[in-house]
Amino acid sequence: MPDYHHLEHVKTQSRSKRTLWITLLLTLFFTMVEIVGGLLSNSLALLSDSAHMISDVIALGLSMTAIYMASRQPDSRYTFGYLRFEIIASFLNGLALAAISVGILVEGVRRFLRPEPIDFGLMLVIASIGLIVNIALTIVLSRSMKEEDNLNVRSALWHFIGDLLSSIGVIVSALLILWTGRVWLDPLVSVVIAGIIFAGGARITREAYLVLMESVPGGFDLEEIRQAIRAVEGVEDVHEMHLWAVSTDHYSLTAHVFADERIQPHCIILAINDTLQKNFGISHSTVQVEHARIHPHGEYGAAFLRRQRLGLRSSGRRV
Repeated sequence: MPDYHHLEHVKTQSRSKRTLWITLLLTLFFTMVEIVGGLLSNSLALLSDSAHMISDVIALGLSMTAIYMASRQPDSRYTFGYLRFEIIASFLNGLALAAISVGILVEGVRRFLRPEPIDFGLMLVIASIGLIVNIALTIVLSRSMKEEDNLNVRSALWHFIGDLLSSIGVIVSALLILWTGRVWLDPLVSVVIAGIIFAGGARITREAYLVLMESVPGGFDLEEIRQAIRAVEGVEDVHEMHLWAVSTDHYSLTAHVFADERIQPHCIILAINDTLQKNFGISHSTVQVEHARIHPHGEYGAAFLRRQRLGLRSSGRRV
């Protein structure tokens, strides 16, 4: 028998899919251009930027896979669908970026100690082409982000902002070498690029890690949500509350509430769900209505009942 969901655990991201295909093909083409240009010119800055571009190709490939996986329907084994693969892909992308940046840093230090001759003219031409490509890709990804928020597209956008800065750095390096003849500027730029790559990788990894650890998503205040639920008529206490992100903009919340026995539980649940949807944009919630005498949760429920009795006495009501 099918397991029906009131909220589909799928994402149909046609704009993101089209954007990533365009970005992937352009990136793959320019990566090959940079590798050939870097080898011919002997520029570490170009080669380090091409390494970043290779990581972009891998990242975009994973992102494409994640988008196609996210469109698959939930089944009896993966009841949340395949949305979480988007986060796994982002986590792997971040780790790959960090590893590549360390490799570039090591090679940059080596070239500081042993400078090598560079064909700065070819280096400048390739970097200029890269600048144009990266500007185009950054614009394409920025427009896509306005329509569909996606961690993979966001991480890809960050990649290409980093690439844009890298291209500018390589051009500046080539011009400075042309004017001063100081070839050590090339490894210096590569070290700066490595820092940009590492910062991006660390940021992406951290975001993905927080989702995988099912932490409270950024932008939500758990205590504020608790108080909003507590303010619903018939709710006397809120506990065992959890809020997490399955994927980008796909949140789930569970909570137990001690309820006034004089009010229908279904009315309380409907009111809580309405509050969560209108005030916080949370559409997927599971609320368990309890009575402290029946579901005391050990000492927690006993303490709640004691506080309740004390409150009734202080108000002059009979207990």
